[in-house]
Amino acid sequence: MPTILIIDDESSLVSSLSFALEEEGYTVHGAGTALAGLNAVAELRPDLVLLDLRLPDRTGLEVLETMQRTNGAPQVIMISAHGDTRAAVKAVKMGAADYLTKPFDLDDLLHTIRTVLERGQMAVEIDFHRRAALRNTGLVGASTAMRELAATVERIAASNATRILVLGESGTGKALVAKAIHAGSARAGGAFIEINCASLPEQLIEAELFGAEKGAYTGAHQRRVGLVSLADKGTLFLDEIGEMPLNLQAKLLHFLEDGQYRAIGSTRSAQADVRVVAATNRDLSAEVSAGRFREDLYYRLNVICLKVPALCARGGDAVQLAEHFAHHYAHEEGVAPIRITDSLGKLLAAYRWPGNVRELKNLIERLTILFPGREIGIVDLPTEIAVTGPIDQAATVAGNAEASSRTSASIGTTLADTERDLLLSALERCGGHKGRAADHLGISRHAFKRRLQRLGIA
Repeated sequence: MPTILIIDDESSLVSSLSFALEEEGYTVHGAGTALAGLNAVAELRPDLVLLDLRLPDRTGLEVLETMQRTNGAPQVIMISAHGDTRAAVKAVKMGAADYLTKPFDLDDLLHTIRTVLERGQMAVEIDFHRRAALRNTGLVGASTAMRELAATVERIAASNATRILVLGESGTGKALVAKAIHAGSARAGGAFIEINCASLPEQLIEAELFGAEKGAYTGAHQRRVGLVSLADKGTLFLDEIGEMPLNLQAKLLHFLEDGQYRAIGSTRSAQADVRVVAATNRDLSAEVSAGRFREDLYYRLNVICLKVPALCARGGDAVQLAEHFAHHYAHEEGVAPIRITDSLGKLLAAYRWPGNVRELKNLIERLTILFPGREIGIVDLPTEIAVTGPIDQAATVAGNAEASSRTSASIGTTLADTERDLLLSALERCGGHKGRAADHLGISRHAFKRRLQRLGIA
């Protein structure tokens, strides 16, 4: 059963309440002063505190404020005298769960306690599921920069902020951050809608965002529902916001101001409750100075700003990410994961990763395809990564590259070409037998067939 702490200087009240609550199965402790009460909170970690507004050494409001600053603060029900109702209401605004006025009925007290404890338990469960959702968003890394990012994402997700700007270089994972904010929020049950502002022609972005009535423009053969409508009670992620045309920026600003929008060709306004997360790799303040981005929109979006660090600023996260991607692609391809040695890990950690996490992800996918289940050596890496190691390692690469019997793609060869050559070579060696060719490459027959189909090989 829950533990209840009573902080009140009326010893007779503490005794009678303790007896009544213990009869209900609660574990009860008492304290007669603010100092004793705060010490008891720190030692006992009670689930609920019954806190008197008037104490001999401090006010109940001061005690409440102190408790609210601690991690895992208990639920609090204020106990006020008849004339202290205004102070009790202030306590609720400060974070108290409820208040009761002396003298109070025991049944009312028990009902209030049960209600507050149930609400607290529900909040704990919601927080647990929110944190679990955040852990499953793909934000991988143990560096200081990544821990700080994850903590910031968690705070933003739990807040009521509806305008968030995510900055960072290309390939750093800004979309993952946006998804993590959505997954850890009270809006997680709603839709997460994503649009890349650079991927659509200018004339289609407005219709994509706000919708269009049938016949509103050439080619509008039927009514289009906009992404803003689909994201109602959820999150709208505007990737590459810096690429949005100026004329549409004004309409987006209007929507951000009051949540109202109008589909193309419609005479009626609609309303949507949407958290907007915008992301860009551009310096928006410089874009504002250059006249390519509206200043008012910039400040409206920049309510909360989050910077995603480049991979080179994340310490040893490259190795942890490589292991993560190795298992991900091995599962996806139906093969054993590649093995990353300590020496390889040092190279991955030393490389600057100009393409950030996306570059690392593509590398691990390539290595998984070419060398499934194999221990990856320096000679298997692209030259630009291999030469980040000491000079003697670079010389080893140069000396062994030509003699290496492993098939590796040259810098100018695409991954698709390399994969095609490997598949055709395996088929030729195995007399066209796909099952044996798959075994020869160390992948499943299903994965082998899927690759053939993807590359258009009959």
